[in-house]
Amino acid sequence: MGPSSDQRNAQRERGNCLLMVEDDRLVLATLAPGLKDAGFEIHTAESATEAEELLAAGIRPDLAVLDIRLPDGDGLRLAERLRDLDHVPFMFLSAYREEALVEKAARLGGLGYAVKPIDVAQLIPAVKAALARADELRELRDTRRHLQTALDSDREISIAIGIAMVQHKLGRTEAFELLRRSARNQRRKLADLAREVVNAQQALNLEGPGRRR
Repeated sequence: MGPSSDQRNAQRERGNCLLMVEDDRLVLATLAPGLKDAGFEIHTAESATEAEELLAAGIRPDLAVLDIRLPDGDGLRLAERLRDLDHVPFMFLSAYREEALVEKAARLGGLGYAVKPIDVAQLIPAVKAALARADELRELRDTRRHLQTALDSDREISIAIGIAMVQHKLGRTEAFELLRRSARNQRRKLADLAREVVNAQQALNLEGPGRRR
């Protein structure tokens, strides 16, 4: 019998690493231990500079929890760095519920927005929701990447078939069978052989009559 849904969730939480960036030491002293007790690995920073030092040291959290107001800048600017350079998902903590801030946080890709004061019991569900959303987005990106790879392979195979049709004066089915047979005989993937055929044709085009001596 496999692990239950609760067991799988507990295993996932134990592996989750959080970076909490908050300049209020009282908030850090309250929330960080509570999140650690809930099974999360916690790294803390009191400024954007400290957070960047942790990132430079190799820390790669599954989620960053950012205060929007920081002493050496704002959490929004740090969020941009996390998004663009480190590809780390993030959510925000703020003592303000300003509509403009919430909208800007959402535009930056924030996965949650919690308003202080907040206790651990309230923050944990928000963190879990943000992590779940981050997993969904990661899976979506992976799916799109795999789909694009498949589309690129299909496109190259189609072009290679066309090249074989012209070079050997074959119909489409016969050209496809020729490529597939060649790939099998060479113990290669059809997509790899097709890519080689396309690249070779492109090289020949670059060496066209106008470039020959």
